[in-house]
Amino acid sequence: MGRKVTLATCSLNQWALDFDGNVLRILKSIEIAKSKGAKYRLGPELEICGYGCADHFYESDTLLHCFQVLKDLLESPVTQNIICDVGMPIMHHSVRYNCRVLFLNKKILLIRPKMLLANHGNNREFRWYSPWSQPRHVEEYFLPRMIQDVTGQVTVPFGDAVLSTKDTCIGSEICAELWNPRSPHVDMGLDGVEIFTNSSASYHELRKADQRVNLVKSATTKSGGIYLFANQKGCDGDRLYYDGCSMIAINGDIVAHGAQFSLDDVVRALSYEHKPYQRIKVDFSLSDCKDIYLPTHQPVDWGFHCPEEEISLGPACWLWDYLRRSGQAGFLLPLSGGVDSASSACIVYSMCELLCKAVHDGNAQVLEDVQRVVSDGSYRPEDPRELCGRLFTTCYMASENSSTGTRDRARALATQIGSNHLNINIDMAVKGMLGIFSIVMGKWPKFRANGGCRRENLALQNVQARVRMVLAYLFAQLSLWAQGKPGGLLVLGSANVDESLTGYFTKYDCSSADINPIGGIGKMDLKRFLQYCIEHFQLTALTSIVAAPPTAELEPLIDGQVSQTDEADMGMTYSELSVIGKLRKIAKCGPYSLFCKLIHSWRETYSPLQVAAKVKRFFRMYSVNRHKMTTVTPSYHAESYGPDDNRFDLRPFLYNTKWSLQFRCIDQEGLNVKL
Repeated sequence: MGRKVTLATCSLNQWALDFDGNVLRILKSIEIAKSKGAKYRLGPELEICGYGCADHFYESDTLLHCFQVLKDLLESPVTQNIICDVGMPIMHHSVRYNCRVLFLNKKILLIRPKMLLANHGNNREFRWYSPWSQPRHVEEYFLPRMIQDVTGQVTVPFGDAVLSTKDTCIGSEICAELWNPRSPHVDMGLDGVEIFTNSSASYHELRKADQRVNLVKSATTKSGGIYLFANQKGCDGDRLYYDGCSMIAINGDIVAHGAQFSLDDVVRALSYEHKPYQRIKVDFSLSDCKDIYLPTHQPVDWGFHCPEEEISLGPACWLWDYLRRSGQAGFLLPLSGGVDSASSACIVYSMCELLCKAVHDGNAQVLEDVQRVVSDGSYRPEDPRELCGRLFTTCYMASENSSTGTRDRARALATQIGSNHLNINIDMAVKGMLGIFSIVMGKWPKFRANGGCRRENLALQNVQARVRMVLAYLFAQLSLWAQGKPGGLLVLGSANVDESLTGYFTKYDCSSADINPIGGIGKMDLKRFLQYCIEHFQLTALTSIVAAPPTAELEPLIDGQVSQTDEADMGMTYSELSVIGKLRKIAKCGPYSLFCKLIHSWRETYSPLQVAAKVKRFFRMYSVNRHKMTTVTPSYHAESYGPDDNRFDLRPFLYNTKWSLQFRCIDQEGLNVKL
């Protein structure tokens, strides 16, 4: 009969280069693991320094501080009598590796470097690391003197090996190795390894959680064993939100898992339970002779969040991490009465709901952070609407082209969520800008509806949009000052992923902000999210917002009604844009291959000539406006087809917008289809 073991995996809200905070969270997770009887604790990838250090990984200081933290961990009484598995970068033979360091009772057992690096999507690990390219090979690693003084070891094993305790055998994987078709756990299982561990920094995307769960389950479905998965959580300093989901699987069943979205800094999951690999012998047992009373594992059902719930939870947690770590006192959002800005507002309201629930559940860290942000040490948030009024300012920036409908919709939503709402008229500022131009150039531009040309029409729209951006930052900096309150506000943007893809926004307008919670989310998902908010939060003011046609309201009204709509301007619907965006990025389609796919999938709706026109229009808009992505506001990464130029979707920003050869191929293919 096998023995029963207690193992711990965790999700930590680590912050890039926050070494003091990171070590406290690591120690807390180990303390929790030991209090539950665990003999092995697994943490997320690069948890000592934080995964998102980017080019700081090049700096010798980062390596030095990691070893200083490792020294503190080795010396801490908290880490005694439990195998600790932590992540940090290490330089070996002048090559930098992404490593796991496994230690027990002030002795380093093994340093295991990552063998298969993540270098797709938002990941750029090859920029900073080299993969360990010698399977089942182990070398000697000479420890720094500060570590030698603690461990009494001069060298330790470095390479692809496994731990052999008195009662079991443990092998390690790191993040992307699980996603690879030749995952190390396959050969480990064939070589007798019983417990597999994976430390990850896997960021959130809509509909991604089930992929992780299926991969973890499949790792032990065929050959059995226990699989521990640890993942980072929170915003560690950039566009990404790591969504936890730490879990344990046994023989293909998930038996324990942590929360996907949580405001806790430490989330745990506990469970009772070819060429051969070099085994590092460890004089230690994970099991106990008194384990007869410990419960055996039972499969648990994993409740996946629907995409609307993910939008409600992921960006909200990201916003809270950003706010509490930025030192600012809240958010300001230009609220237009449309779907996009309403979505940003609802995410802030969801954040306030999560904060109130966390405080009600006794989360002392959240309460301390809220009190610090609102500058009131006695404050205790209980009502999300009341908290929203303290943290969130919304403003409707009206012009002569704004309708009463959007103004009323913005005001109604602000009232329901409890934000501090302002009504601002920008006409004076717009006329002042145009007056300066007319004095210098001797002409006053006109809208197309009033006899102006296309260039005049576009310039007049842009000046309105840019004035709004300037005013948003002015009010963000000084509105609390005017009320006699300390601090400033972060400006929130509200351009969706489809608008970014086509460039359907003004450069340096209200899409230019400090951060954007919806910049990685498509319009159709946002509409479904607002419908979810109507039902979940009872925000009935959203009903009219969802029903209204999307419009920028930058051109003159006709008989008091909106004359301009987004989809008419773009020449395609948001639903069509979503399809095109996914084919461009995920399916890696250029103009010609995109056309070839769409003439089949859209054959019931459009003729080949109509499909060709839409494809050409899209790529013209995309290429003409791609330069806007170089300055677009940092946004929450949520979609696998996002056009973020920072590191996810690397493209030129100066194109030959004629696409001459590509469009000729489309025309020829269209002719062949007709024939």
